[in-house]
Amino acid sequence: MLTADLAQSWQRNGRVFPKLVEADDATLLQTAAELIGIVRDNYERSRADLEAALDAYVGTGTDYRILRGLIKLLTDVCTFETQSRHEPSEIRQKVFLQARARHPISSSNTQDETSLIENARAAVLAEVARQLACSVDEIEQGLYADLSSAQRLVMFDEPDAASLLERYNLAQAQAVLYRAVEMRLSVAPQEAVHARAIFDAIKAYGLVHTIAGSAHAGYEVTLTGPVSMFHRSQKYGIQMAVFLPALLLCRGWYMRAEIAAKNKDDRHTKPHANLIYELNHAQDDLHSHLLPAPRVSHELPEKLLTTWERGGGAWTLAPSVEVIDLGASAFVPDLVAEHIGGKRVYIEVFGFWTPAHLAARIKDFERERFSDWLIVATDELRCSRDPAAIASPHVLICKATLDAALVRLKLDEAAGLETPFDVPAAKKKKGGSRKKTSTPKS
Repeated sequence: MLTADLAQSWQRNGRVFPKLVEADDATLLQTAAELIGIVRDNYERSRADLEAALDAYVGTGTDYRILRGLIKLLTDVCTFETQSRHEPSEIRQKVFLQARARHPISSSNTQDETSLIENARAAVLAEVARQLACSVDEIEQGLYADLSSAQRLVMFDEPDAASLLERYNLAQAQAVLYRAVEMRLSVAPQEAVHARAIFDAIKAYGLVHTIAGSAHAGYEVTLTGPVSMFHRSQKYGIQMAVFLPALLLCRGWYMRAEIAAKNKDDRHTKPHANLIYELNHAQDDLHSHLLPAPRVSHELPEKLLTTWERGGGAWTLAPSVEVIDLGASAFVPDLVAEHIGGKRVYIEVFGFWTPAHLAARIKDFERERFSDWLIVATDELRCSRDPAAIASPHVLICKATLDAALVRLKLDEAAGLETPFDVPAAKKKKGGSRKKTSTPKS
């Protein structure tokens, strides 16, 4: 994506628009092709060599910000690596130890002193090369090979010129969202699989959200923007922008984002009103660079699934594809856990979250008297300094990673099971206060 200094937008009547380029403009296509060619020609050369070649091309033209934006996107798809047979830190240590043994080197004659220094340097490098069983050239090249400027271009995911210009336009739109206060999505009534694709994308990027509505009426989704966050805002903020390409692959949506205006006046001047940025699924100015999607992966549930089977137990775990109607709101679980005795509990794994967001979600469940749920969150992704002091059998907050054993114990508690999770259901005593499982509305 673009850095803020390369982002360009314009405003009219309270709305903000990214400054886009014509993706079929012949001059721009030629420029993009030439920039791509420069990167290609510097394959296996250092980052410093590549940057020098690009700087020479840019020069002092009036389209500096566009060129720099295109270059930023090209370097984003480059991979640079340190190339040295031996760790540069090890080479440096040996060179400095050898140099210390020859210090000081001095002469009353400046010319003689220069010669002494050059001879001493050659001797140091030769000795280190002998110790490491390599050539002196390899020692010289490896001495600072781990510096960013010395790293070599080893992979270039080369786009064509038209794709680069499309990526540039998308990046300009993403940059508008860096200062989002809130985003609202209206999702049209559609098949569950298509609505779920939008919800999965929201979850995959860990966005704090609420969902209202139903399958037959459509959904209203509210996403909390980075400017609304007072804690971890920088880490969270990028998520709103990277969500946009995934949204563009979905169907039946309208987006209205509230953007904090930049107030360039002094601190005594009244701040500008927030701006509005609108998009819908039918627009044709922006194109996602993502491939038309398999189901978007949500990292935390995926990790929980991979560790689940190691401990055995009476609960099985599987991904959920349901959207559960809670009357005024909707519940989109990530996982469904099924007990050997038949009890089901739907699990939502929070990405970024706040205690207020968690409390509101709990009220949704209480209002509909829906009890077959469990929310799992990590304190690492809490976007608020407010304490998460919520005691509930249906809420588990872990420190930084999800512990499968703790989740199993919490499932027993949420399901009202009085015996340990590893005791077969057939051996449990009959009776008790456990309620019969009700079929959730979906």
